[in-house]
Amino acid sequence: MMDYGVAVPVIASFAVSAAAGPVIIPILRRLKVGQTVRDDGPQTHLKKNGTPTMGGLIFLLGVIVTCLFYVKDYPKIIPILFVTVGFGLVGFLDDYIKVVLKRSEGLTPIQKMAGQIVITAIFAYYMVKMSDVGLQMLIPFSDGMYLDLGILAVPLMFFVVIGTVNGTNFTDGLDGLATSVTIMVAVFFTVVAIGTASGIAPVTCAVTGGLLGFLLFNVYPAKVFMGDTGSLALGGFVASTAYMLNMPLFIVIVGIIYLLEVLSVMIQVSYFKATHGKRFFKMAPIHHHFEKCGWSETRVVAVFSIVTALCCLVALMAI
Repeated sequence: MMDYGVAVPVIASFAVSAAAGPVIIPILRRLKVGQTVRDDGPQTHLKKNGTPTMGGLIFLLGVIVTCLFYVKDYPKIIPILFVTVGFGLVGFLDDYIKVVLKRSEGLTPIQKMAGQIVITAIFAYYMVKMSDVGLQMLIPFSDGMYLDLGILAVPLMFFVVIGTVNGTNFTDGLDGLATSVTIMVAVFFTVVAIGTASGIAPVTCAVTGGLLGFLLFNVYPAKVFMGDTGSLALGGFVASTAYMLNMPLFIVIVGIIYLLEVLSVMIQVSYFKATHGKRFFKMAPIHHHFEKCGWSETRVVAVFSIVTALCCLVALMAI
């Protein structure tokens, strides 16, 4: 029999996001919050200039509205909501300064990092002092063994959370890419949350539904981009959910695309400096490299999504 408890938050969040899109997108257009595309990127992207950004508000609205009905009975969704919305707020401020106030830099790197550190610190305090979840980490393929790093688990958490958030941010570079990849990850977390009765399934379901609703407008050719508002929020969701399930080590598996995106940028920058101007990839992040190799935007999104889906299946076997 169908578990309606799982279906309801998915459908509710999808409905809110799908309904919010036609309302929010025209508002973003009126505010002229258009995306500015890099001149050195693939030429096919130049037509995206002016496409509204900050569309992450659409699926965040679906997630928040849906979760409000579950907070009382599922208090463990609160820390995940806090981290998701908190990082979304940092991204929103960055987007707002860039596209509304017309300051190209947005938040300074120090301001952006400070915001991320503060949110992560509050989440770390909750996990250590108030939560019964703890910071021990399930080891993949270990038949249920956990890794406990003691006090070292806290600095590792900062590295994992901020690294995941920025990996998700780098992934948001093609129509529907970050959305499609994160839908797969959210479904994986939903399966685990239900199977372990962890009490966080409503928020993972809501994110799945909200992203499906947002994808209606974000799929190629995108009518709206999620911006940092959405990509940072999704990174916060992935990292905080992994910790609430004692599964941060699994981010390396299910979030392989986020990891590859970050590594490609690090390799590109390091190689560029070491060789005084040579490039390792045709362009970084790596999704642009494949475009420069002749792949269509939709093909890159499809392949990256398939890779994520397969990795999620591997992760299920690794539990």
